[in-house]
Amino acid sequence: MADVNRGKRPLSPHLQIYRPQLTSVTSILTRITGNALIVASVLIVWWLLAASTGPGYFAVADGFVTSWFGDIVMFLSLWALWYHTLAGVRHLIWDNAKMLEIDRAEMLGWIVVIGSGVLTVLSVIILW
Repeated sequence: MADVNRGKRPLSPHLQIYRPQLTSVTSILTRITGNALIVASVLIVWWLLAASTGPGYFAVADGFVTSWFGDIVMFLSLWALWYHTLAGVRHLIWDNAKMLEIDRAEMLGWIVVIGSGVLTVLSVIILW
């Protein structure tokens, strides 16, 4: 049944009203990094398939993966992997109804953001 008073009700506040919160930004970034990891996985699978195909095709794939652009993609993929992992741990904590208070949830968000950066730098130092 149609609502006849629809034009008289105020619209709900939207993005132009609300200030982004750390928990909402980290949630959105978790989705973005998950999709970015799919792209990185396709790139790695392409590199492995090229390695099994032959030296000529592998040279093309390896040249791309080891180029400056490939290095940036792999570095950002490493950060996305750490970020996505820590955000998953944060969600496991929340699924157990722990640390749901606003201040503790925000603290977990900062742990995810800062921790992913620290773990990425440590991984690059160790793997270099």
